Amino acid sequence: MGILNLTPDSFSDGGKFNNEKAALQHAEKILKDGGEIIDIGPQSTRPNAEFLSSDEEIRRMGTVISEIKKEFPEALISLDTFYAETVRFGFNEGIDLVNDISGGQFDEKMFDIVAETKLPYILMHVNSSYKTMHHKVNFDDITLDINHYFTKKTNELLQKGIKDIILDPGFGFGKTVEDQMKMIGEVEFLGFDKYPLLIGISRKSFIYKPLGKAPLDINEETQKLHLKVLQQGAKILRVHDVLEAKKTVDEFLSN
Repeated sequence: MGILNLTPDSFSDGGKFNNEKAALQHAEKILKDGGEIIDIGPQSTRPNAEFLSSDEEIRRMGTVISEIKKEFPEALISLDTFYAETVRFGFNEGIDLVNDISGGQFDEKMFDIVAETKLPYILMHVNSSYKTMHHKVNFDDITLDINHYFTKKTNELLQKGIKDIILDPGFGFGKTVEDQMKMIGEVEFLGFDKYPLLIGISRKSFIYKPLGKAPLDINEETQKLHLKVLQQGAKILRVHDVLEAKKTVDEFLSN
């Protein structure tokens, strides 16, 4: 899964692809480099990012989704949003998946629109509100807590008739460096192997800050961690550097 941020304020590539021509060029590069899913993000969710309404997300996207679908009909497109109305717009434009960082907690209508559209749904572990999503939490056992959350939320989704679910443990959201390294080591236990697992650690601070490096300078370290999570059963890598991640996937598959 290659990341396409349509934002001016994302932490590592803000402003690079926030016009239609640049977005289409980057979508082409993601696919050329071996990406299979393009994850379109109209709103940054980094710490201290600008909070946007659904209307602003929709305005920012314009016709990018339908243009990518027209140019690259083989591409799968996921939409990174926590708004039901943005999902509705995306569905009408041709998206294939919903990538909701909020687990349906920031918009009470989210699960209903996913059920209505029958789109596959990426369920992420996160704190319960937008304001607290980056607040560090003291977990007794991070893996147990994530699994408790996944059990509760997947039951809610199943009750709505939503069965096509992907799990994301939410690296970078309200978790300490120590907890995230524990998560890396216990990926095989996350989600009880019931649903496909998506891992999004690309350019995350729990990797680069302890090393005293910048987000763009940790590719080697990130690929080692990617290989580790693949070996534990992860099915999707959400990444900025698609070409490098594809090499890691190919290495994993060849062993």
